[in-house]
Amino acid sequence: MNLEPSLLEILACPACHARLTIETLPDAPKDADAEELVCTNSECRRAYPVRDDIPVLLIDEARILPVAG
Repeated sequence: MNLEPSLLEILACPACHARLTIETLPDAPKDADAEELVCTNSECRRAYPVRDDIPVLLIDEARILPVAG
């Protein structure tokens, strides 16, 4: 993903306004976008897709991550 570090500093989760981090999808095909933006709020647990290096920060497009444990 070609995302400017300064952009990542100002992006926030649209649902809870927490910071976002970049994470690699564990089993993504090589031809697919293999990274997503993940909310750092452990109660929110949303992951937003990045398509063609553009973050899709729509709550309806986010997937809810399973609870770790």
